[in-house]
Amino acid sequence: MQHRTVDELMTRDVVRVRPDAPFKEIVRALAEHDVTAVPVVDSGGRVVGVVSEADLMRKSADQPDPFGRVPVPSLESWERAKAEGARAEELMSAPPVCARPEWNVVETARLMMTQNVKRLPVVDDTDKLVGIISRADLLRIFLREDGAIRSEIEHDLLERTMGLAPSAVRASVSEGQVTLTGSVEARSTIPLIERLCRSVDGVVSVHQDLTYTTDDTAGGFPAA
Repeated sequence: MQHRTVDELMTRDVVRVRPDAPFKEIVRALAEHDVTAVPVVDSGGRVVGVVSEADLMRKSADQPDPFGRVPVPSLESWERAKAEGARAEELMSAPPVCARPEWNVVETARLMMTQNVKRLPVVDDTDKLVGIISRADLLRIFLREDGAIRSEIEHDLLERTMGLAPSAVRASVSEGQVTLTGSVEARSTIPLIERLCRSVDGVVSVHQDLTYTTDDTAGGFPAA
């Protein structure tokens, strides 16, 4: 099986700012390019931080309500320092959370989820910016055609990887939902087949109606 990598999915033409970029320039970059965050890149092209809308909003949140209806927010010292910042290097979140071009969709998505970010700068071995990957980019794998998914499961996974005969297990795919039918020799093979199918790019769910000849799990016996 071949999983699509960040290098295949990322955007290469990245909107970026320098550490000394002023506040308004950053806001303008976000608005003009319709993005929610930009990497901050030094003179050598290395990513030193990321400025997001959330970072910039601290300045608004730190302002008192002119009519006195809303109390001044109680900010931590580091938050107040950012709220008072005027340049990218003072506003950015650092160190940056970055992805690598060779990563697959699963590990990239997990990092986004754990870090609660919508996009990740992509850097090479020297930490130089080479692209940016977003949640929308990762979701593109689910636009994969059902026929391509079925072909990969039946030929690459079941026949080549598992060594099963072409007639042993068949896969039907509709809107990314996979249904497996057929029979295998050992019962323990079934969870493995399911797990491998779930790892195929574009698969939304896997359902199986597989039978087996021998129950090789704990205390199992040949099927009647």
